[in-house]
Amino acid sequence: MYQFFVEPFTFPFMGRALAVMVILGALAGTVGVLILLRRLAFITDALTHTVFPGVVVGHLLSGDGGIFWGALAAGAATAALLTLLTRHRAVTEDTALAVLLTTFFAVGVVLVSRQSGYTADLTAFLFGRILTVTGQQLAQTLAVTILVIAALAVLRRPLTARAFDPQGAQAAGYRIGLLDLVTNTLVALVVVASVRAVGTVLVIALLIVPAAAARAMSDRLALIVPLAAALGALAGWAGLAISYDASIHHGLRLASGGTVVLVLIACYAGALATGTIRRRLRVRGSAA
Repeated sequence: MYQFFVEPFTFPFMGRALAVMVILGALAGTVGVLILLRRLAFITDALTHTVFPGVVVGHLLSGDGGIFWGALAAGAATAALLTLLTRHRAVTEDTALAVLLTTFFAVGVVLVSRQSGYTADLTAFLFGRILTVTGQQLAQTLAVTILVIAALAVLRRPLTARAFDPQGAQAAGYRIGLLDLVTNTLVALVVVASVRAVGTVLVIALLIVPAAAARAMSDRLALIVPLAAALGALAGWAGLAISYDASIHHGLRLASGGTVVLVLIACYAGALATGTIRRRLRVRGSAA
């Protein structure tokens, strides 16, 4: 067990990768519960793609060091535009998402296609480079995590009210448009924090799967949140350990980010099976 779960992370680059994945897994799992409650999976998918041009522009202007800031600018713009468009009566939510997703992503692809090494660069932007994370990027991820968790703690009550009873929240004096902007911004921040590690595509799994797995195991919100955070963090650890062991000891090259996602899917399948068994046992117990 030590050789599998501990030894790989004695190397500095693996230690940084583990720290980032544990932080991102816990953060994405926590925010994913809000996404699950609001049924915003499609919005999350759109945000993971609309930060792409920001990633590209940041890379073109400042190299790898500019990716975070470019993604942050694109994420903020997307959150603001999405909130603004969806408040307009003539524009439906799915239309606004489709327009923003295709526009931003197309701009990013065009920009990348004009550079040399197009295919390799595009692959890195989409799927990330978790094993090359630097100390500075780790600090940026930690800063975003603290900001997002603080916002969730301060706004827990209005965000929960907005998720469960929008009319009641509005009657209570909460500004629905502002809460929607906050939610979109928080999701965008998680995407920004994750894009360097796992890329713009795989981040959707970090945001959706841990929360969905936690929901399959429990009906209580007080348990779903810590379960989702724990699943996200543990999947990050296990995914990195599996990819390292397969590459070093078995000669199988496994992409670290993709392996983390597959571990998450396995956890979700296990949670569904556990939830199904638990419900059947409950039905049999009540029938008896």
